[in-house]
Amino acid sequence: MQAKDLLQLAEQFGNPLYVYDAEKIQSQYNRLTKAFSKVDKLRINYAMKALSNVAVLQLIKEMGAGLDTVSIQEVQLGLHAGYAPDKIFYTPNGVSLEEIEEVNAMGVQINIDNLSILEQFGTKHPNVPVCIRINPHVMAGGNTNISVGHIDSKFGISIHQLPHLIRIVENTKMNIVGIHMHTGSDILDIEVFLYAAEILFDVAKKFKNLEFLDFGSGFKVPYKKDDIETDIEELGKKLSKRFNAFCTEYGKDLTLIFEPGKFLVSEAGFFLAKVNVVKQTTSTVFAGIDSGFNHLIRPMLYGSQHHIENISHPKGKERFYSVVGYICETDTFANNRRISEIKEGDILCFRNAGAYCFSMASNYNSRYKPAEVLWLNGEGHLIRARETFEDLLKNQLPLPTTVTTV
Repeated sequence: MQAKDLLQLAEQFGNPLYVYDAEKIQSQYNRLTKAFSKVDKLRINYAMKALSNVAVLQLIKEMGAGLDTVSIQEVQLGLHAGYAPDKIFYTPNGVSLEEIEEVNAMGVQINIDNLSILEQFGTKHPNVPVCIRINPHVMAGGNTNISVGHIDSKFGISIHQLPHLIRIVENTKMNIVGIHMHTGSDILDIEVFLYAAEILFDVAKKFKNLEFLDFGSGFKVPYKKDDIETDIEELGKKLSKRFNAFCTEYGKDLTLIFEPGKFLVSEAGFFLAKVNVVKQTTSTVFAGIDSGFNHLIRPMLYGSQHHIENISHPKGKERFYSVVGYICETDTFANNRRISEIKEGDILCFRNAGAYCFSMASNYNSRYKPAEVLWLNGEGHLIRARETFEDLLKNQLPLPTTVTTV
């Protein structure tokens, strides 16, 4: 997308505004499937927690993807978006047995990541096809906030608990059809991922009736110029060869599953915000925008970097700015960042705003959530209306008239 398109959308739909480029999502999907074209059975399950707008789900469904979900509500959204139950994969963490049973009744593939629930579910439902999530104790990324394969992670069943796991499966006579792992986001080293894959293969050998292996995702995308990213093409070449060899050894063609979220939608997203005030202090020039971490929390939560561009005056002289929000907390998007000279009323564009941005938005300070727009075939389509005051009041109830105030 070009700056003129984004400016036109900001004028048409107001700001703050999230914009998603459908063409970029499609190209990322095609890149991934092409990288693993040597695998006979490949399935891409979009990790919808990254961006769960129904229109986006429908767009990705048309590409041929399934869904990776982590809650019963995500499952319901997927069904609402038109996905068949057998196209939805459910990988919860820390949920009750009752929720898992409720999702199972919907016909969705269940993935269980702890021994307690595995034994309870297997005892009650031995014939239900179940996937098992293991923790390989491999940290593929460098940030423990977003890496979930390390030894202290709450996710998955430790590979060191494999004997106990097998005993539960044998005692309950469960129907295990898949083995799953997810090392976490921002995979930096393909060799580390391949090492984790070998652990998955070793575990898979213990089960004779598998239908698929799920390698999770966590592929890193570039967040700034010359930033490193996961080499999908190299990974595809190396893992495809090893996976095909394993299938030959196993004696059956299994399905290879990935569950990308950030990889598909991150670079497709743009967040647009207007500059309310340019404030000079003794040491800093602040550009205060009409947004805050209530709309884009990742910089404050993870320390993530989003390239910020002044699309109103992209060729202006660069100056150093600290871009901050209007929340009554410290909500800094960038410290001393070189940006083309900013004036009040300018529109700033945050790149890589497709994944874990709107989906983590809140109404903190009673601010409204932004609108969302899908850029498709050269046109902007509103896919979520901007919230109003009535939305803030929805589900709130007044003080009962029978209550005596203090």
